[in-house]
Amino acid sequence: MRRNIVHPGASELTYEIRGITELANHVGQLSGRPIYWENIGDPVQKGEKLPDWIKSIVADTIGDDRSFAYCPTRGVPETREFLAARVNARGHVRITADDILFFNGLGDAINKVYSLLAPQARVIGPSPSYPTHSSAEAAHAGSTAIVYRLNPRNGWMPDLEELSNKVRYNDSIAGLMIINPDNPTGAVFPPEIVRAMVEIAREYRLFIVADEVYQNLVYDGQDYLPLSDLVGDVPAISLKGISKELPWPGSRCGWMEVYNSDKKPTFRRYVRSLLDAKMLEVCSTTLPQMIIPRVFSDPRYQLWGQERRAFFSKRARRACELLSRAPALVVNEPKGAFYVSAVFADELSDRMHLGIEDRRVEDFIRDRCPVGIQPDRRFAYELLGAHQVCVVPLSSFMCDLQGFRGTLLERDDAIFDRVYGTLAEAVTEFVTGDRFG
Repeated sequence: MRRNIVHPGASELTYEIRGITELANHVGQLSGRPIYWENIGDPVQKGEKLPDWIKSIVADTIGDDRSFAYCPTRGVPETREFLAARVNARGHVRITADDILFFNGLGDAINKVYSLLAPQARVIGPSPSYPTHSSAEAAHAGSTAIVYRLNPRNGWMPDLEELSNKVRYNDSIAGLMIINPDNPTGAVFPPEIVRAMVEIAREYRLFIVADEVYQNLVYDGQDYLPLSDLVGDVPAISLKGISKELPWPGSRCGWMEVYNSDKKPTFRRYVRSLLDAKMLEVCSTTLPQMIIPRVFSDPRYQLWGQERRAFFSKRARRACELLSRAPALVVNEPKGAFYVSAVFADELSDRMHLGIEDRRVEDFIRDRCPVGIQPDRRFAYELLGAHQVCVVPLSSFMCDLQGFRGTLLERDDAIFDRVYGTLAEAVTEFVTGDRFG
């Protein structure tokens, strides 16, 4: 072509969570066997049913003609007032309805947050990191993401000394990103950890981006506070949504809450650019916004949330129990969200493989495992070929750790045990060469 039309950050746009789906579908066609999907966090796909009372609210709202119309660019006014009042009731920061902006899912919000930064401004995020964040930030900058490590041998807590040093010695870092509860690890950062991160942001004049979409999926008894309780006077954006909490992932409905927008003129102008960009799209989807006040304020909502948290807490314990049968893994019991990440304790080698009985499937998988492929990616691909279990290699979450992420979503107890029991056996075979059977 006359000019190169490819953005310099195009190669950073990777999302193995869905990327591995195409490979898995082909394995399913070749083998004639069902795939056990542990790659995507879709509760509905895994058998969770939305309660009838929530469906009734949705159906009743559809009867309101306004649900078919445009809404204001910021979002439905009554919903924004409701959400602002919930934040203000905690008494730590004050926001108005105009500090809330709705998006078509958090993917839309995340893309806007990073793409509208000044080209030289960077946001440091966790490693491992949810790839929508790390890819969008890296693509914006046309460079590899800047990260701070979460330590699997310390409950996936952040390395605060490393974080502070990286911020101190890289003045391009303008923002700090926190995912709490964390995806992909399932860790929940206690208040003292988040307070320390807020202090780093305050000291170096950063703004904070907090992905808190799982904040109401913290298992009961865990020490947790939302960023709004801890942020003080530091400028911040909290990202929230209903995709996982209701769950209604197909609604594509998320929002940001902006804290302390009046504290820094530059931050205020940046937030205004997010609104201006949304105006170009007119608005976000109206219907899911309209149901939020009725669902969240319904007395049945809290009890239902407790039941969901209890279910995922039970799944977390069982997953760790099964995975711990493989001594080659480092496993931390998740404390929130609905994911579990396991790390290979020792370095992997190119000689490690899983046996695949179906020759056609074996040839297909081998063709996609060239020399030099990340060992945990080879494990994930061979796991698909050998056992039709689809997990995401941990190295695809912007980290140098070797491992995998699964979900806690499976509603069938027998299938859940089979999947995680198979994972433990496959890990042992991969590392030692000893096959079970």
